[in-house]
Amino acid sequence: MKYIPLAARICLCIIFINSGIGKIFGFAGTAGMMGNKGLPIPEVLLIFTIAFQLLGGFSLLLGYKVKIGSTLLILFLIPATLVFHNPIGNPDELNSFLKNIGLIGGLLMVIYAGAGALSIDDSTQKTSHQQVISNK
Repeated sequence: MKYIPLAARICLCIIFINSGIGKIFGFAGTAGMMGNKGLPIPEVLLIFTIAFQLLGGFSLLLGYKVKIGSTLLILFLIPATLVFHNPIGNPDELNSFLKNIGLIGGLLMVIYAGAGALSIDDSTQKTSHQQVISNK
């Protein structure tokens, strides 16, 4: 059972790390696509998008500060979902919209439950708890 949170974090983080790396290598094309959607300063927004995806993704992978990392990913997903996967504007985007809603749900669960076993957060928490006990 202690491996389940690790497996869940890996499943959640893969899409964000892959997407962030892809955006780095396709920076100009992605910025152009964002500009075509009418977004202002697409290059700046893209830098924040990449940072949120990579920081949040690696936070989940390592189990380090997962509540902050998950929040960053949710802050990325909400506007990305509404702008790029809005099923009202384009019914073909319904599956992508629902996928992102599912990702948000998984990230909210991580915020609620924490990183779980086999994480930096868990080992740090155990170490500080042991220090408190030994100081008594």
